[in-house]
This record gives sequence, C-alpha cells and structure tokens, in this order.
Amino acid sequence: MLRKRRVVHAKGAGAYGVFEVTDKISDLTKANFLSEVGKKTSLFARFSTVVGERGSADSVRDTRGFAFKISTAEGNLDWMFFSTPTFPIRDGGKFPSFTHCQKREPQTGLRSATTFWDFMSSNPETFNTLMLIFSDCGTPKSYRHSDIFGVNAYKFVTDNSFVYVRIHILTNQGIENLTQEQAEALTGEDPDAFTRDLHDKIAKKEYPSWNVYAQVVKPADVATFPVNIFDPTRRWPSSAAPLRKFGKITLNKNVQDVFGEVEQASFTPTAIVPGWDVSADPILQTRLFAYGSAARYRLGINFHQLEVNKSRYAYNPTKRDGAGYVNALKPEVQPNYIPNDGGTAFTATDADSWTGKIQGFESQVINSDYVQPRELWNDFMKNPPMATHFVSNVAMNLSMASEKVRQKTYDVFGKIATDLGADIKKSTEDLVPKGTSVSACALVNRGGVGGC
Repeated sequence: MLRKRRVVHAKGAGAYGVFEVTDKISDLTKANFLSEVGKKTSLFARFSTVVGERGSADSVRDTRGFAFKISTAEGNLDWMFFSTPTFPIRDGGKFPSFTHCQKREPQTGLRSATTFWDFMSSNPETFNTLMLIFSDCGTPKSYRHSDIFGVNAYKFVTDNSFVYVRIHILTNQGIENLTQEQAEALTGEDPDAFTRDLHDKIAKKEYPSWNVYAQVVKPADVATFPVNIFDPTRRWPSSAAPLRKFGKITLNKNVQDVFGEVEQASFTPTAIVPGWDVSADPILQTRLFAYGSAARYRLGINFHQLEVNKSRYAYNPTKRDGAGYVNALKPEVQPNYIPNDGGTAFTATDADSWTGKIQGFESQVINSDYVQPRELWNDFMKNPPMATHFVSNVAMNLSMASEKVRQKTYDVFGKIATDLGADIKKSTEDLVPKGTSVSACALVNRGGVGGC
C-alpha cells in the first residue's frame, strides 16, 4: 500500500517535553493544566518547514510550523503555530490556491516564481507576512533559535466569562538567523541540519526551552481595538495588548521511532480542553475542518488512537470501529450515543452572540493593509544590513517571474513604501536573465518558497 504523506509540513522533527505554569493565569481560564503555578504537563512537539517535501532541506527560506500536543488530564490540547506572528491570508476560500502556488507545477514538476508572485501580488494582504519570510527571519539558524506565534485569536474561558488571546512562545536560546548565502551553504552541507541540531542538543541534555505568553483582549474592547482581532494577517499591537507570561515549554526527550511518532503525529485545532476555545477568526474556522480531514485521509479514521496521538482522557460518545481501531482510550469505553437526557453530559461555553444576516465573506484589500508592512520596512531601515538583505532576497526570487507578474509585484511594494518599490524594481531587473525563458530560469530553484 502506498503510504500517504503530508502535503504541507512534510519535513519535520519531533521531541517530547513539558509545559510548566510559571505565572498565575487562572483568573482568565479554568483549564486544569493552567490551574496553579509550578504545575507540569507532558507534551509532544513537531517542528517543520511548510512547503518542501519530506526529503527537502531544513534551512531553505520558508515559514516554520510548530505544533504541540499538550497531554492534559482533561484531554489533548493541540497548538499549531508558526514562525511568523501573522498568516498570509484571512479568507479561507483562498487556502487551496495559497498552498498550490507554492508547490510544484503540474506541467513541469518545478516550483514557479511566476505562480508564487502572481498569487501574492493579486492578494496584497499576504505582504505583511512576506516581509518577514523574505527577511533573514525566513532562514533561522535552527528550530531552537526561532520564536513561535499563534496567528489566530483563541479564547481563555472561565465558568462565566472569556477573553480573546493570541499566544507567543519566545525562545530562550536567542533569535539567530542565517543570510541567504549561509542558508544555501548549509543546505548543501547538511540538508538535515535543523533535525540533527534538535536531536543532538536534547541527547546532550542541553534542553531547548521557550517562554509562553498571551496577548489578552476583553470582549468589550474588541470594537475599539486598533486592528480586527479576527484578522490573522494583522499583528496585535503590544501597546494595546501587552504580553502576559504564564508558562514555559522545555523539550527534554528524543523520539525512538521517527515514523511511529513524528510522522504519525497529527494535530488539529478541534482538540481543545475546558478553559480553551476557538474564536470566529475565518482562517481558524477553516483550519477546524481542514486538519482533521487531512489526518483522516493520511492516517485513517482512528488516527487519534495511535500512541503518539492518544489522549489521557476523551469524551467520545460517538465512537466507531473502522481501519486502525485499537481499544486504547481511557477511561473505559463509553456508550456510543448521546442520550436526550441523563448519562454523560458535556456543555461547551457559548459566550459569543451575533446579530446580522449571513452573507458570503469577501476579503477586500484596503489602505490599512499596507500600514504594518510599512512599519516592518521602517524597522528594517534602522538596520541597513537587514534592509539590504530583504531587497536582495526578494530580487533573487522575483527575477525568475514573468515581466507582467514582476510589474504587479513592484506596484504592491510601492504601496508599502515608494523607496521600497523602487529599490526592489532596480535590484530585480538587474538580475533578470536576458534572453532566457522563465521556465528555464526555474531550473535554479533553491527549494524554498517561490523557489528561493
């Protein structure tokens, strides 16, 4: 039987660890694993690139995915976060094309800068995230040297109230990045450098760790908050929602069976526990469907019963048989139906109320979409090498796109900042191969986003 592989996040490394509560947060959530300072909960983590196949290099330019399965006494809580504080799109209907534009073209089997930049420039809300991916932040030194961000709004819930939160998981190893040249050299020297680094540091008992923070927004403050909190393409300003520390994650044990643990691990935002809930964020709502569906396709209907995914507790009254079934859930198997009254009951907190008509969601780009990318460019300008690297990284990639797509992309960068658009245009056009077709140019594909 041909084994089904991940379409995205295919190249990954994993390890076990612990979540420790470092600061009181029980005033905001009734989650048992966060109930008291010093409480520790075991977890499994899987870190990955996004675009490349399983055999691809770790150090290419890309977003990194960071997934955690926290094994609480109330069930598994899955966190699926990223190396950027924002997500490129806010309309779930764009998800398939957003993914496909970064993958290999069906006609050639090659990644295409034209396809990549055509989609991105046609959806300029992506540029707030692209500004970071094409900076040196897009080529970190290792998984250990990267900060981790929950790009969606979630909820901390008590018995009678809730607040919206975004989670930040900040490295204690210090942020260290590679230049494009260093990343390319490492790709050639050791394509598995990040996987090796994580394994070897844990084996030497030099355990990597990250501090965990929450940005908090009260429901009453949502309407006047500086940005739409349900828009994952926008950062929440720290001035309006400062970071509140509440935990620490430490990875302290390597896996013993890469396929059985790292590859069969599955994560979904529908894996929640009392005290934690999802929000109306459209991309999060899309992820609620997509991740479980992908797991059922890849691992089978009973993926949650595999050892690496198994919960210490599960409320599961709609239990079924099927391929891969094992009687591995605790407590004892429950009746496989939900009675009208009596029996085991579970009530989720429904704290949101909505008024208005249902209508098709349409993501429109407005002037404010260029504000945060402009802030990033201004920050880059304060560090000239960072600004230079960003322009060079974009130009190297964009120069492989068609002339029409290049011009569209210059227009978007020009709306972010006039000087940025001009600098990228000049640097890109200087690199455009003369008398060579775009398809031939694609042969220099470097394996990361857009072929870079």
